[in-house]
Amino acid sequence: MTTEPSSRVPLPRWHGPQRRIGLTGGIATGKSSVGHYLAEQHALPVLDADVYAREALAPGSAATIAVLARYGSAVGEAGQRSRASLDRSALGRIVFSDTSERRWLEQLVHPIVAKRFDVALGDLSAEPVVVLMVPLLFEAKLTDLCSEVWLVDCSPAQQYQRLMARDEITLKEAEQRIATQWPLDRKRPLADVVIDNRGTLQQLAEQLSRYAPSELGTTW
Repeated sequence: MTTEPSSRVPLPRWHGPQRRIGLTGGIATGKSSVGHYLAEQHALPVLDADVYAREALAPGSAATIAVLARYGSAVGEAGQRSRASLDRSALGRIVFSDTSERRWLEQLVHPIVAKRFDVALGDLSAEPVVVLMVPLLFEAKLTDLCSEVWLVDCSPAQQYQRLMARDEITLKEAEQRIATQWPLDRKRPLADVVIDNRGTLQQLAEQLSRYAPSELGTTW
């Protein structure tokens, strides 16, 4: 069931002619599934913070060189000779187990991601609706980019199961990664819409059809 939270804490919102849906949730709750639905079935442009973060750490980028300077061979990708490249799994093990290192990386990457959002939103200024998929929307205090916030929700057990299956990691590693974000209990009251992703793909689509732009009206 999709529900509106019973109580809300006022947070800054973007005010303008464009509808900007801030899509967030916990790690592995199903944000990508919702983003895919909105892009494929409603033809909405989806700006993905995770994609921008990966691009920020592309081989040879300034951020990648900074990461290699900090961690050296511990995160260098084997077999790469011509361009600086990262072993993302190795980097993940470092930053998800050490709060100070994770914050250092966020301070390096987040400004790059924010700039990409600024440029993309400028390019899409004529679009009536844009989706901003931002896992750390609340944590990074980015609600002022959005006119509304959708939270993708699921049970804790599902979140752990999905994360371990998706990233092929252990329960301990999953616990470390989930602990880096605000718990879903804290996020629910802050959202304008809570999407329950505990069920099937069809159930998810039926919920989304209530909130997506009605003039487009298609479903899975």
